[in-house]
Amino acid sequence: MTDPLVPAILAFRDNGTPYSPLHDDIYHSAVGGLAQAEYVFLKGNQLPERWQKRRVFTVLETGFGMGINFLVTWAAWRADPDRCERLHFVSTEKHPFSRDDLVAVSAVAVADTSISQLAQQLADAWPTLVPGTHRLEFDEGRVTLTLVFGDAAQMLHTLWLRADAFYLDGFSPSKNPELWTPAIFKSLARLAGDEATFSTYTSAGDVKRGMQQAGFEYKKIDGFGWKRAMLVGRFAPRYRVRRHEPPLPLAIDERHAIVIGTGLAGCAAIERLTARGWRVTSLERHAGVARDASGNPAGVFHPMMSRDDSVGSRITRAGFLYALRQWSALEQRGYRPLRGPEGLLQIAADDEEAAAMAQAFASFAYPSDYVTAVSRDDAQRIANQRVARGGWFFPHGGWIDPASLCAAQCEAAGGLLERRFNVEVARIERIENQWIVFDMQGVAIASAPVVIFANAHEAARVAGLRHASTRSVRGQLTLLPNDAASALHVPVIGEGYAVPLPNGVTLTGATYDIDDPDTRIRNEAHVENIERLAQMLPDMRDALDAHAPSSLTGRVAFRCVTSDRLPMIGAFADEAAAISEAGKLRGAWPLDLPRTQGLFGAFAFGSRGLVWASLGAELIASQIEGEPWPIERDLAEALDPARFLLRVLRQGTAS
Repeated sequence: MTDPLVPAILAFRDNGTPYSPLHDDIYHSAVGGLAQAEYVFLKGNQLPERWQKRRVFTVLETGFGMGINFLVTWAAWRADPDRCERLHFVSTEKHPFSRDDLVAVSAVAVADTSISQLAQQLADAWPTLVPGTHRLEFDEGRVTLTLVFGDAAQMLHTLWLRADAFYLDGFSPSKNPELWTPAIFKSLARLAGDEATFSTYTSAGDVKRGMQQAGFEYKKIDGFGWKRAMLVGRFAPRYRVRRHEPPLPLAIDERHAIVIGTGLAGCAAIERLTARGWRVTSLERHAGVARDASGNPAGVFHPMMSRDDSVGSRITRAGFLYALRQWSALEQRGYRPLRGPEGLLQIAADDEEAAAMAQAFASFAYPSDYVTAVSRDDAQRIANQRVARGGWFFPHGGWIDPASLCAAQCEAAGGLLERRFNVEVARIERIENQWIVFDMQGVAIASAPVVIFANAHEAARVAGLRHASTRSVRGQLTLLPNDAASALHVPVIGEGYAVPLPNGVTLTGATYDIDDPDTRIRNEAHVENIERLAQMLPDMRDALDAHAPSSLTGRVAFRCVTSDRLPMIGAFADEAAAISEAGKLRGAWPLDLPRTQGLFGAFAFGSRGLVWASLGAELIASQIEGEPWPIERDLAEALDPARFLLRVLRQGTAS
């Protein structure tokens, strides 16, 4: 009898190549797949017993496939009254299904079963098929699925988490040897928590030897179905030889944090912490939220594209996709920030860039629902206005009102948030296990075991950081009357940007004036904004003739940027301790640095706060709680506030 999964599985295409044909290791039937997942992976890892009464439990799987193991685990978690508070399921997958194929396969695999509803939720949340890490949340965030699209042999090395159970899925060593290499076994040992268990439906000698050499004990037990034997075991190394222990939650007595600043960074941190049950005290120097750069009438959001898929491109891709999911989740809960219809057009700087980027998109096989190269004619049709040249289109890019997003995130925090406005923070001091925050008059105004600095330019000064390379950039926006670009259908970016707002006004800008403290509106800045806009949209030059610069309105705000143009997100280093050990730390990596207990930063977002804020907040919350990080470790290290300190340590210039 032909397996009912065969047509659906073979329908999957990877860059035009059919997916690997079925092997003995792929589930032989829908029912067999569910039963195998329960027997091999749940029972093999002594679940649900081992996660009971725990706050966080993390499963790491090699090979997500159609998600049967995840769905069965999720269902078991739901059915367990003594379940852990938060279940993290992290899985790698080199050849992910498309959403349509996942639906087709799941329709057969889980039809008329208890997990069919969960399979539909998974399909509805399925991410865009681009490389990297994708974090999906279910059951109000209590179940988190972190999908890592890429080869497990490469991607396991990039993860940072403490695994409580390993699902070693995938083909047998003889048919898929790249999943069973010494590097894989070392990665498992690097991520294993104390007494972490594993199970796999193979009993091959290579697997037994590899797991044993990595510090795992194993035993062979009766297999499932056509498998005569399988392996289960636990992490029990004879010696502790790891350079770094996998992450643990902060050792604190009270789940209470102070967040300084209520712009995009601060409000995202508030939402991510309160979603985990934390109590948050927010301190803001203004009379309300989003009064500085986050108070601009609108901001655009889109990933940064590059020909080589640079670190910046990978980070903004992860941030862009995560932000979209978080905003949708807010809207589903009834908190609706003001944002425009989807779609954003980027105009290339010149024809050479347009051609090069189109070639890069094709080589990376980006799906059309992520980005599409467009000709000049296509761009004009999308924009509904003349354009200087072609470029690329983001179907899910667009604009949002930052202040309305901040308000929605604070509303979602509910009674767990205490708001305090008109408070100017001057310094902090550690007393026992608490951080005390003082105002400009030297009065202690708040205390908590955790402080998150989301106050842009003031963060480094108040936190006492000496190695934080930040600068201020003045940005002036221009508001063009509704006769200037009323026909524009979508935001257009490039040399500048144009955002059509609901009231018919077009927002354009912004200037980029480094270390310029002037708060006045300048006529010459209006001219500069329109001139740059006209390089993308030639008809916009008419606005200079129709409206005198002095008649235009605008807004000045100041962005905080670093010298490498990446934000500062994560745990602060203990700079004094690091400097005192400068000789030993000259060859250090970020995980080698001593950290200041309970201090974190989310600032220097420059012009990309909308893309970075939600992901940055999730990264900080994960670091605090000892949860799996939402992005690859090399990307998190590129954002690490300690990276400039690390640089001087490596150069031997620290003093």
